[in-house]
Formats: sequence, structure tokens, C-alpha cells
Amino acid sequence: MAKVVALANQKGGVGKTTTAINLAANVALLGKRVLLIDADPQANATSGLGFDINLPGIYECIVGDKRAEEVILHSEDIKKLWVLPSSINLVAADTELATMEDAHHIIKRIVDSVRDSYDYIFIDCSPSLGFTTVNILTAADSVLVPVQCEYLALEGLSKLLNSIRMVKTRLNPALQIEGFVLTMYMRNKLNNQVAAEVREHFADLAYETIIQRNIRLGEAPSHGKPIMLYDAAATGAINYLNLAREFLKRNRKTKNDK
Repeated sequence: MAKVVALANQKGGVGKTTTAINLAANVALLGKRVLLIDADPQANATSGLGFDINLPGIYECIVGDKRAEEVILHSEDIKKLWVLPSSINLVAADTELATMEDAHHIIKRIVDSVRDSYDYIFIDCSPSLGFTTVNILTAADSVLVPVQCEYLALEGLSKLLNSIRMVKTRLNPALQIEGFVLTMYMRNKLNNQVAAEVREHFADLAYETIIQRNIRLGEAPSHGKPIMLYDAAATGAINYLNLAREFLKRNRKTKNDK
């Protein structure tokens, strides 16, 4: 049964979707069966892996027009990677979900219907803390938080952590924080200070791997490829491969502890 990991941060532009694409791709390249669910109406995770954003996907599953297995797409480039796509239609989900029966568990039922087919399911959340994101947190086992190495990014974390606590208390007692990943890092005093604060405050929840700013990371989505397939020698490719290895190592350790 898959572990379900939501990638969330209500602040946009922190490398959340880039992390979702490249973590999912690298975990799949390392031999795990991976489903990436694009739950952001911008559909950047869908297009960033080369899929058509006009196909039916997560929205059609939410409103009951399709079953997840009917709309999941298989990557032609990475044998063990699948995508449940998004589209602009998902903008309506916040409003429509709130009117449905057992509204907070709609996405959980979608995820649970395919959970046995994968080792890991990653969900790319929209940069908001609306009803859809709460639905995703209700469906998830853990939350991985990309944190841009700037002070403004740190200030917004309290709202996200409050939302996680609320969901844990009311809807999903098993929800855990998977960790915090420092992104868009540059070697300067400010970025070093922010990185040090994150490590001091969150201790072992802060990943050792840091994602550096890298122009090739920005180019890769326009070619519909994860960075590893676009330019395997790029700094970003090395960073995300190391992140995937650290993610799997942490999860092996967690399983062994149990």
C-alpha cells in the first residue's frame, strides 16, 4: 500500500511543483512505483511532465464523472511513474467540494481507490489553504514542505502548520510532517541564515539535501521533462536525485523503527 505524501505551501514560487515533479520522477527512477497527483489548477506538474492539461483528470474524479484508474496517465520516459493530471477546471473544486456529502473525504476516497497499485503517491497541492488543500491533507499520510531560503517564506509557515494541526485534530489524526526541504538556495549570508534557522527550529525534520537555484531547473518543464531527463549533469538534477535518496532512506528508517 502506498505512502501518500502531500507537497504543500500556501506561498507560491517556493519550488513546490518543481519539487513534486522531480522528487516523484527520481523516486520512480530509483525503482519505486510512483503516482503523482496534480491537484493544482495551474496544472504545472501535468505539463511539466509532458502531459496534455486538457485531458480529464482529478477534477472529473472529484465530481464523479470518472474513476481515477480511467484517467491516470503513464509516463513514456519513466517506466514506474504515473500521473493523475489536473486542469483549469479544478478552480471550481473548492466551491463544489464544500457542497458534497462527506465533503472532507472526497479526495481520500479517490486516493484510496488506487493506493494498492503504488509504493508512493505524491500530491502537488495548490498554493492556498482552501477546501481542496484540506481535503488533500485529510487523504495524506504526511506533508512535505518546500521552504524557499528567504525570510518571507519562513513567515508564512505558521499558517500552514496551523492548518496541518487543525486537520490532524479534526480529520486525520495520523497525519505527520514528512519534513522541510530548503529550495532556491544561493550561497549568500541571507540564505545561510534562513537555512540555519530552519535547521535549528525543525531539527531532524529539516532535510539535509538543499535544492540550489539552477537555470536548468527552470528550463526543464518547458520541455515536458524532469530535470534528470533534461540535463542529468545539472546541479538541480544532482540535488533532486540526492533528495529522492534521502527521502527513501528516511522512509526505510521509519519502517524499520516500526
